[in-house]
Amino acid sequence: MKCHVCGSEMSQTMTILPFKVNDLSVVILKDLPVWQCGCCREYLLSDSVMSRIEEIFENVNTETELEIVRYAA
Repeated sequence: MKCHVCGSEMSQTMTILPFKVNDLSVVILKDLPVWQCGCCREYLLSDSVMSRIEEIFENVNTETELEIVRYAA
């Protein structure tokens, strides 16, 4: 797969990404599978991963300022 930003090759890897769930809450997802560019570090999430992320967000306590969750397919 080619990077849409720089045209370099993208490869599958695991990473850690923060997501802002609402005005007060941030969720950090660990071991998240992504496609990442080897040059510019741009990343893409597959549709199936994004669906799972949405499920995770439904179960997050939005009263908490920061929550760290390990992604599990």
